[in-house]
Amino acid sequence: MVASLWLAVRTFARPTRFPHIASRLQHDRTRKLATLAEDTRSDLSFRIPLVDFSRFLASTSQTQKQETADEIVSAFKEVGFVYLKNHRVGEGRLEEVFEKEFFALPQEKKDALAWEDPRANRGYVRQGRERVTQSTSAAEIAALRLQAPDTKESMEIGRDWDSVWMNRWPREEDVRGFRGVMLHFFQTCHDTHVQVMRAIALGLRLPEPYFDPKINEQWHNLRLLSYPAIDTSLLRKEGQARAGAHSDYGTLTLLFQDAVGGLEVQNPHTKHFHPATPIPGTIVVNVGDLLSRWSNDTLRSTLHRVVAPPSHTQTVTSPNTGAQSQVEIVPERNSIAFFCNPNFGAVVECLPTCVGSEGPRYEPVLTEKYIVGRLSDTYT
Repeated sequence: MVASLWLAVRTFARPTRFPHIASRLQHDRTRKLATLAEDTRSDLSFRIPLVDFSRFLASTSQTQKQETADEIVSAFKEVGFVYLKNHRVGEGRLEEVFEKEFFALPQEKKDALAWEDPRANRGYVRQGRERVTQSTSAAEIAALRLQAPDTKESMEIGRDWDSVWMNRWPREEDVRGFRGVMLHFFQTCHDTHVQVMRAIALGLRLPEPYFDPKINEQWHNLRLLSYPAIDTSLLRKEGQARAGAHSDYGTLTLLFQDAVGGLEVQNPHTKHFHPATPIPGTIVVNVGDLLSRWSNDTLRSTLHRVVAPPSHTQTVTSPNTGAQSQVEIVPERNSIAFFCNPNFGAVVECLPTCVGSEGPRYEPVLTEKYIVGRLSDTYT
């Protein structure tokens, strides 16, 4: 029995002693990745891969860790998105993050915490103030905001030890425990960001800790999002959406959805949008613009948007006449986005394993200049 176990361990630890086994394993892995590349070419087979991240976090071998890293990088190459399960974020406290009643506060208390500066990127953002878009034209964004504002409100939270840019917390008596819960969640999201970036490094054939010193300062943004219930007809106007089509700015975004849905991801090949249906217990993780630049577009920063999920009929009474009518209502939606960024002093330039035959596509850029510039364009 002991001898059999020892033989099994040696067999899987040193597959090169059995070339036919190593060849079969490599063929199966290559076939799996090739199938994803084929699936994304058609809207009928387009999918966002689901990856068990525990195989990386608690890997029993370097081979298993590398296989999981390759799955994640393949998803980011072909789709730009992945579902991660068994990720350890929250671990019993995620529902607590969703349940905090910040958005139920009176409007004047929320407005007292208003977002003020793109360099800080902290505080409350009321409905209509932000208009996410790919445009960088101030006039065009202003027109979009007037015609079709994003129907959401948010609360933005950054690293709490910053001596220059301070978080804007509600009073403890208004939302008890809010600060402690959010800071704990912020830290667990950062820790997961580090692990996913280590997987990306391995998948791009870089040393596993390659990104560690470039993301350790935690210049991230935790965004609590509330999409209120709304008349469906308002979301059917030209150009209207709960959040317009856009890409994210940093390295990765970790998105936690409720069951309502509405997130859609663009197929990079056909340009059609597909639902990113909520899967309980998973994080939706997507590549941001800076990571795409870092990888010389090897990894995709894919357009996505939030649209109206299925509606329901509700009876409303006119405050003027008392007359009743039936309207189609899109239900309230809540989500949490953790926008991961490199250190603000980090220079993002083409990774050595992503140069390719044509060389770098982008000039090096300072993280702070890029992020602050995009935020300045987006907000009023």
